[in-house]
Amino acid sequence: MEQFLLDMSRDAMMTILKISVPVLLIGLIVGLAVSIFQATTQIQEQSLHFVPKIIAMLVALLVLGAWILTQMKEFALRMFDGMLKFIGM
Repeated sequence: MEQFLLDMSRDAMMTILKISVPVLLIGLIVGLAVSIFQATTQIQEQSLHFVPKIIAMLVALLVLGAWILTQMKEFALRMFDGMLKFIGM
């Protein structure tokens, strides 16, 4: 029982990382580029920092949405399959 729960927890954590890392990485890259732009031009507008990052992350979610849903569906199927194997069906 404990090993099954550990395996399912590990699979859940890996799926969360696999789904979230691309979007967060895009936000990090855009945020870094905006910060470098602000440092070189000495523009200190707060909205200039957040708006491009939010737009880039929304675009990334739109582009990667089908892949994210596929990963979530596969995870759910693995969970259901694991539960069926665990209870012996």
